[in-house]
Amino acid sequence: MLTIEIFTFNPYQENTLLLIDAATKHCIIIDPGMHNQQEQQYFKSYIEDNNLEPKLLLNTHCHIDHVLGNHFVYETWGLTPQFHEDEVPVLVAVENYAPQMGFRYDTSPIPQTFLQDKEIINFGNTKIEAILAPGHSPGHMCYYIADQNVLIGGDVLFRNSIGRTDLPGGNHQTLLNSIQERIYVLPEETEVFPGHGPSTTVGFEKKTNPFVKG
Repeated sequence: MLTIEIFTFNPYQENTLLLIDAATKHCIIIDPGMHNQQEQQYFKSYIEDNNLEPKLLLNTHCHIDHVLGNHFVYETWGLTPQFHEDEVPVLVAVENYAPQMGFRYDTSPIPQTFLQDKEIINFGNTKIEAILAPGHSPGHMCYYIADQNVLIGGDVLFRNSIGRTDLPGGNHQTLLNSIQERIYVLPEETEVFPGHGPSTTVGFEKKTNPFVKG
């Protein structure tokens, strides 16, 4: 059984997630968005104060607000991020535009191997399925924990909204297709933890989302 802790970091109010195995104190870091030393220290202190041991670093996608802490996590815990190969150009571009946006960006490492659609990530007794859901970005992954009815959704689906598609590599129709074909097919009770804002459920969005109805 995993517990989920959410930290909201950087000016984009991005949700950084910790998936914690209470039995072992092992944890997974998803989309670290810490953008300054204060946020980095707060996150590090939480992990140390709770005797947690980070074992994996996952990115749903590689827009700047979701990768600002990748380097810090790598330097602190030796974890290389894992994501879909189509996100490599997105990550590389961050180095060029970060200074223009006022961010100090320490370069994220790039993995030697990449996650594939429907790949199973084994974390203790928990199986996490990587679900490719492009549209917001070309290689956007969601992470589905079936036995807990949980989806780490990144910037695909928000509470009564959807991810923006006007950034490089984005495509509006592709995003709508991803939501319909990859997200709305999950059980309606699935709780979706997005990259920004509050959580929602698949069933609630199928009934009420103004952009894509079930």
